[in-house]
Amino acid sequence: MAVDRDHVLRTAAALLTRKSTATMDEVAKAAGISRATLHRHFAGREALVRALESLGIAECDAVLDAARLDEGTAAEAVRRLVREIQPAAGLLAFLYGENQLWEAGPNDGWLRLDARIGALFVRGQQAGEFRIDLSPAWLTEALYGLIASCAWAVQDGRVARNDFTRMIAELLLGGALRQDASRREES
Repeated sequence: MAVDRDHVLRTAAALLTRKSTATMDEVAKAAGISRATLHRHFAGREALVRALESLGIAECDAVLDAARLDEGTAAEAVRRLVREIQPAAGLLAFLYGENQLWEAGPNDGWLRLDARIGALFVRGQQAGEFRIDLSPAWLTEALYGLIASCAWAVQDGRVARNDFTRMIAELLLGGALRQDASRREES
């Protein structure tokens, strides 16, 4: 019987999203295959995590395309991005906390995603929508952090799945939107 690699990866992603310390035995069991079969496809946890990283990057690329980041206002594009990323948020939360991916620095895929999202924040700053005292790189990192945090909160039942987009977008944009000078002086 041929092993469906995509099924194994998606099963591993679902399991590791819920239990980041799951063993290779647990991943194999969840995927309905033997540990030996899993090891024929992924030599160990690091190989599995690297394959999940590739899946996560591919999913993010597709999300960024679907979110149409160049259409409408930058704030509208952020909301579309957060809405589109929700199905992949659990996997991204797992990857976000997986230290081995970041020890040597981000790979080219993450850098490409960072550049695309950063360009959205630059566009919002140039249009006067977003604060200019927060760098696009920081706004991008804040977005990643909020996505991961909300994914964990939804998983734990502390945030309703239907509130995912609103919770992230409103917190991010509420901190990123430029305030007029009179409101800043009152604070």
